[in-house]
Amino acid sequence: MIKTAFKTIGLIIRQDSISHQSEIQTICKSLSRHADLLIHYLDDQIITKEYTQVSLQQMGQQADLAVSVGGDGTILKAARHLVDFGIPLFGINLGRLGFLADVTMAELDKHLDDIFKGDYSVEKRFLLEGAIQMQDSETIHHIALNDIILHSHQSISMIEFEVFSNNQLINKQRADGLIVSTPTGSTAYSLSGGGPIMHPGVDTIALVPICPHTLSNRPIVLPANQQIEIRLSQTDMVGQISFDGATQAIIKYGDSVQVKRYPKEITLLHPANYDYFQILRAKLKWSNQP
Repeated sequence: MIKTAFKTIGLIIRQDSISHQSEIQTICKSLSRHADLLIHYLDDQIITKEYTQVSLQQMGQQADLAVSVGGDGTILKAARHLVDFGIPLFGINLGRLGFLADVTMAELDKHLDDIFKGDYSVEKRFLLEGAIQMQDSETIHHIALNDIILHSHQSISMIEFEVFSNNQLINKQRADGLIVSTPTGSTAYSLSGGGPIMHPGVDTIALVPICPHTLSNRPIVLPANQQIEIRLSQTDMVGQISFDGATQAIIKYGDSVQVKRYPKEITLLHPANYDYFQILRAKLKWSNQP
């Protein structure tokens, strides 16, 4: 159940925020009229010291609502850090229209008033958890809201790997890599790689090969409760795993990458009139006349 009485708000501000100083000051003033305000900057450029500065962990422990200011990348980082605390996340966009950060500065006051009246839509998004099992028995864990991606550690080199679903072999392939995408990530790198757009309400993941050597190798959509395993097939090959394009880890032959649905979900708040298909039309220019 989402609280409608948000008494403490955590504001997460994007990197390079100094170039949007006036907008951020406006957002701070608007939010502070409704509730106590905590701030976390994603870099060291502190615009205002008027409000309490906290870590993302402190924000998760103290805030009733988190507000992301920037773009979709800011929301991705906020979601990874706050998902375990169960607080909802709301995105304000400072650039182009985002798939996740869908409120612009022009609409800010209206939508903030609506939120504090309890007039908003609620959406759950699931994340992926990746466990990299090293040969030396060390295991590395990271999570991602968009995607977990395997690619070559070298800049231009195909890699050969095997993909399993619930211990059943899907295929062995040569490609530049593989994208394991959530519905949220289906409009990100997966889309550029020819993957399907998956509605956020479906409980699925997509496996999208990156420039596969075999042209019949197509993206495949699986139930989100399937556990995916990826193994390199060549003894001299080195790969790299990335999580939302942020955290990265090196894997070698003999290592195993296990990908599964993360047990907790992030709650996104949207304006009451939120329309996913309208965002698709605007971002992908579906309705433009040739």
